[in-house]
Amino acid sequence: MEEPRSELKADAAERGESPDFDTLAPPADLVRGDRTRDDFFDAVLGLDSPATASEVADLAGHGVDAAREYLDWFERMGIVTQVTDSPATYERNQAYLNWRRVQTLRTDYTTEELLDLLKTESERAETLAREFDVASPDEISIAQYAAETKRSIEEVWEDRSAWQTARRRIALLERALTTESGDAAV
Repeated sequence: MEEPRSELKADAAERGESPDFDTLAPPADLVRGDRTRDDFFDAVLGLDSPATASEVADLAGHGVDAAREYLDWFERMGIVTQVTDSPATYERNQAYLNWRRVQTLRTDYTTEELLDLLKTESERAETLAREFDVASPDEISIAQYAAETKRSIEEVWEDRSAWQTARRRIALLERALTTESGDAAV
């Protein structure tokens, strides 16, 4: 191994001093953005409504030209769908993302493990359905239910969100357990 250049070596005084760790950049800042594609992918996953290339670029922390290129590529792959032409707006393609999740579940888990996960999520959803006494979490008014039950809005929101999550997981697990090819997107 070659010796570093002299200007890169610490002298005796510098070796005796402890580094000032507060002046160093946080590790998360150094790691983030290492892969531009991942930055744009994360930005697209975070979309909850159609967005322009400029908005996606802002979310990803990169330029608009790069956003246009990645959005075009993501559209060809099926990750996003172009909603309007002028200005071009894009939204994430949830059906594609669900299909990918199902494929990952089928690859990462055995049938027995998927059945166990399905049982756990089904029990969780049933418990929350009994608690709220409605057929669907969409029927719940968070503020009204909180007032009626003397619970905090945050608690009700968390339980309602947990119920929605359990129902989404059940749907994905059931798809992963089907004996068909699983290639069809919902």
